[in-house]
Amino acid sequence: MSPLPDPRLPAGPIADAWRRTRAELPLISPLRKRQLQVLVVGTGLAGASAAATLAEQGYRVTVLTYHDSPRRAHSVAAQGGINAAKNYAADGDSIERLFADTLRGGDFRAREAGCMRLAELSGGIIDQCVAQGVPFAREYGGTLASRSFGGALVSRTFYARGQTGQQLLYGATAALLRQVAAGRVTLLPRRDVLELITVDGVARGVVARHLLTGALEVHTAQAVLLATGGYSNVFFLSTNALKSNATATWRAHRQGALFANPCFTQIHPTCIPSGDPGQSKLTLMSESLRNDGRIWLPAIAGDRRPPDQIPEAERDYFLERLYPRYGNMAPRDLASRRARELCNAGHGVGPGGRSVYLDLGDAIAEQGRDVIEQRYGNLLEMYARITGDDPYAVPLRIYPAPHYTMGGLWVDYQLMSSIPGLFVLGEANFSEHGANRLGASALMQGLADGYFIAPATVTAWLAATPTAAISADHPACREARSRAQVRIDGLLAVRGDRPVDAFHRELGAVMIERCGISRTAAALQAGLAEVAELEQCFHAELRLPGSFEGPNPELEKALRVADFFGLAQLMLRDALAREESCGAHFREEHQTPDGEARRDDGRFAHIAAWESTGDGREPIRHSEPLTFTALQPSARSYR
Repeated sequence: MSPLPDPRLPAGPIADAWRRTRAELPLISPLRKRQLQVLVVGTGLAGASAAATLAEQGYRVTVLTYHDSPRRAHSVAAQGGINAAKNYAADGDSIERLFADTLRGGDFRAREAGCMRLAELSGGIIDQCVAQGVPFAREYGGTLASRSFGGALVSRTFYARGQTGQQLLYGATAALLRQVAAGRVTLLPRRDVLELITVDGVARGVVARHLLTGALEVHTAQAVLLATGGYSNVFFLSTNALKSNATATWRAHRQGALFANPCFTQIHPTCIPSGDPGQSKLTLMSESLRNDGRIWLPAIAGDRRPPDQIPEAERDYFLERLYPRYGNMAPRDLASRRARELCNAGHGVGPGGRSVYLDLGDAIAEQGRDVIEQRYGNLLEMYARITGDDPYAVPLRIYPAPHYTMGGLWVDYQLMSSIPGLFVLGEANFSEHGANRLGASALMQGLADGYFIAPATVTAWLAATPTAAISADHPACREARSRAQVRIDGLLAVRGDRPVDAFHRELGAVMIERCGISRTAAALQAGLAEVAELEQCFHAELRLPGSFEGPNPELEKALRVADFFGLAQLMLRDALAREESCGAHFREEHQTPDGEARRDDGRFAHIAAWESTGDGREPIRHSEPLTFTALQPSARSYR
């Protein structure tokens, strides 16, 4: 393919870059919009908000969702809050400070123009959600309440107890269903997108499998928006829902969309540890608990006494010790890495020594149980139900787990991928988080993309690119449908004796060991060989019951695990090629004497964008240089 596409970064100062860009984007008349079809895949915050807003503008929108209801999209599981530079706490926050925290938090591996735009739009997101009736927590006087999250010294995270994602998604879904009722949105549930359709290199639709009938359907449009989330389920055990998958983005990558920074994957420090070898997913405990919970371990390795029998002098509040300015609100990558290091050194607690304590005891003593229960009650009830422990009486046990993925399909400043007409929103793109996402920024980005950015840039694309409608009989549609059918037939024909989950679990074990919290060149090389061998076994030994007709959950899983093999190898290659440590990508060969990440700005101040060769050869690595004008790269220190 041609060199890396133009990222279309705005010229001039970034402080008002989005306002200037927005003012110059071409428009389309309302009558013309009613003649244009837009296809949105995914109904999480980014997809639902984009579909609702585009339909409100007048477009005919078709929405595909894997779930039986758009309300089941994985955004519903987000707990702690959403960032915005409102400065209601009068603690010095500002758009500029949120921009700086985002860029620095990502270890200077994101575009500064994108980070500034995200900070600029953050306040409008809160206003939009309040207008929709989202029940944010409020202070006694009626103003919106906020709290702190990792990587920030101000209180800018707005929340609805521990159900912020759920409430935000309900607001976006209500807006979407209003457009369904008005006849401007066609909502198609139970669809699994398996292929992207391109005509002359331009995205024009998708092939989806109807999960109830098994039929392969063709859906076409003048523009396609992917808002299908991240790929942490490549690790098998993660905080993602079991059905979260990367098939839509991976198939787009195989059709020519560049995949950016796939090795940038986040391990969340506050999750309930795995309690059973047969467990299928992990449960997130909101980072907001770190506002009141103190994280500690026994200072003496091998100490197996109950926590109430370990005196204060023999406790190591290691985040407070290592990062005195931020303490327990240190960024996720640092908190996760330090917890793992101490557990590996024998200080861990719980079964296998794979936990640390998150202790609310001091907060309960100072503020009272009622205050803590009001603030975190539903989270602590969930913890009690899962573990059988009373978190008001004994410390919570937590451990890091795969959570968010900063990598994703490459997009330009206008959210368009390297395939013209294919826009990628939310966690599905690589966007503004660099090498480490700050807590409470995922919901902010998804809604910024859906409510404010994509509706303007998709319109600009359609205004400048007249395209006629195509039918399902178009040769490109038939060819894409054939590709999907060949993959399905190939999996059903294996007739081996091992179930899908066995391969997925083994793949996850390789990935968390070789490409998890820390990485080495030797481990990454070994991981490449192990994944390639496991993939061969998968295609020779897979046992897949049933047929392509009707519901077949095992076929659904097999299709996404087949894609995870390719994605896993790309993640390993990307981690191996990036000979530096930055954010959540920690190469043990590249660290400071005190164990912090050592960036190499001379060689790696860029976005890595991988091109699929599609013919069995190794993918091609492109790079987009990162330039900084408003905030110069500096040592990322939270000490």
